[in-house]
Amino acid sequence: MPAYFDIAVNLVGSALEHELDTVIEDAAKLRVSPLLVIGSDLAESAKALALTQAHPRRLYCTAGVHPHQASSWNDASTAELTQLCSAAQVVALGECGLDYNRDFSPRPVQRRVFAAQLELATKLNMPVFMHERDANRDFIAIVREYRPHLPNALLHCFTGDRAMLEACLALDLHLGITGWVCDERRGQELAALVPDIPDERIMIETDSPYLLPRNLRPKPKSSKNKPEYLPHISEHIAGLRGQDPSQFAALCYHNSLRFFGLERDHVGT
Repeated sequence: MPAYFDIAVNLVGSALEHELDTVIEDAAKLRVSPLLVIGSDLAESAKALALTQAHPRRLYCTAGVHPHQASSWNDASTAELTQLCSAAQVVALGECGLDYNRDFSPRPVQRRVFAAQLELATKLNMPVFMHERDANRDFIAIVREYRPHLPNALLHCFTGDRAMLEACLALDLHLGITGWVCDERRGQELAALVPDIPDERIMIETDSPYLLPRNLRPKPKSSKNKPEYLPHISEHIAGLRGQDPSQFAALCYHNSLRFFGLERDHVGT
């Protein structure tokens, strides 16, 4: 059975939090391990870090401020985030980026806070875990400024068009693909683009509990997505790319370990 690394799991502050032990165990039974727990603001990032420390090697996390929470950034945030990122379990700075779809924070604030976090990542020499929705032009412009000084950069939950794909690849970004690609209504454009992502740039994720794959059978009683469904997503993407499912899973697993600097911790798995 292949091994899988789910690079985006919202275990803190979501519907999965009250059943996290079961979520972790059910995923591990299918060799979906480790899981990357996402921090969306500084308080949530601290909780994610504490959770990873209670589940060594099974969980790692990010630390950062999502664009929805950009208005929470203040004069103390850089120091607080720097402290969080000093922990070994924090393997990327983020989730940071731009979201013009909901505009929960004003756009100028989003841009300023995104740039501040990229600047910090360059100083800490850390990979960044990024979010973008309906903000292609500004997102690419800001990332282009900092990309030469970042060791690695990932746009998670990629759902862009061909122009966005080409812009991301030109900036040497890694791309995370979710169960969005399994949606026959919304995912058709992404399904057509997935074969064009280079082998060394693609990773897979559930972004659970969101984006439950619509073609999952039997259909789960709960609408919650879970890391245990990652093998289904992986197999579907492998079919779109014309690749052997086991080989594709291994490719994504090792891409993820390399990106987050975890090869030494999980060699031979």
